Amino acid sequence: MQTQKPSVSLIRATSYEREALRESLEILLEPLGGIGAFVKKGDRVLLKPNLLTGSRPTKECTTRPELVYAIAQMVIEVGGKPFLGDSPAFGSAKGVATANGYLPILEELNLPIVEFHGQRYQTISDNFNHLLLCKEAIEADVVINLPKVKSHMQLTLTLGVKNLFGCVPGKMKAWWHMEAGKDANRFAEMLVETARTINPNLTILDGIIGHEGNGPSGGEPRQLGVLAAASNVFALDMAMLEILQVPPAQVPTVAASQKLGICPELADIEFPNLSPDLLQIEDWQLPDQLMPIDFAMPRVIKSTFKHLYIRFIKEPMSTYSKG
Repeated sequence: MQTQKPSVSLIRATSYEREALRESLEILLEPLGGIGAFVKKGDRVLLKPNLLTGSRPTKECTTRPELVYAIAQMVIEVGGKPFLGDSPAFGSAKGVATANGYLPILEELNLPIVEFHGQRYQTISDNFNHLLLCKEAIEADVVINLPKVKSHMQLTLTLGVKNLFGCVPGKMKAWWHMEAGKDANRFAEMLVETARTINPNLTILDGIIGHEGNGPSGGEPRQLGVLAAASNVFALDMAMLEILQVPPAQVPTVAASQKLGICPELADIEFPNLSPDLLQIEDWQLPDQLMPIDFAMPRVIKSTFKHLYIRFIKEPMSTYSKG
């Protein structure tokens, strides 16, 4: 029996204006069966945007609230119950969302925002015997992953797979930055394992305006004019590398997913709308230089998080494994 090829829908989109964006998203999702193929009546639907920081609201460091609004509205229309969730590195999800203009859409759609707190998680134990994930993400009926296209000073690019690191509680993010040390490959394998476990039902990539250069927050906006969607997050990331003309070996998350045998080759992906070669971006700016994973952690912080090993990892925990 032939295995069905993963499908990545790619379209040109240039506007975050409400009606134009809604039309773009309907065209984007149509080949995948529309939002109704992923969300059924009564489903609790986690919308996982990139809520990195509230400090640079005009620099396109986070997923645009207009995109979140449109997707939340579509989910509600098919009977789903959407909620926002994330675990920003600094500050609260609500604080970062508010700084980036989310408050009007949260109020208009009565959209709850859930903080992924460290005390509420379950664990898995495959390649990583202490990978901790937020209970809210695990228990959602549907996960819609809403990343932003960005360059990244530690991982070259952050796309769909990296965005799911937000499903790791904040304290444990710091633990992984410390545990991985200067080993970007080890860190990338953890990110791939996280993405494989969360296994988002749908990933919709905000690439209308990206963030290039010294990202994830220190770069500058760049008009890309691209929206992408897929049920296979690894296929989506591979397609975006082709658009940005970045070799997979340069992006640790993609290289790790290839090594683990879960990332399809470009030739094995179907493109029902536009193919990546029609959307290629010239001279996308990668970081000036790559930094080690733990480069921004002062010694006192590293020392503090060594104690997390005892508190969060050695204590008995329930286990979770997603088939």
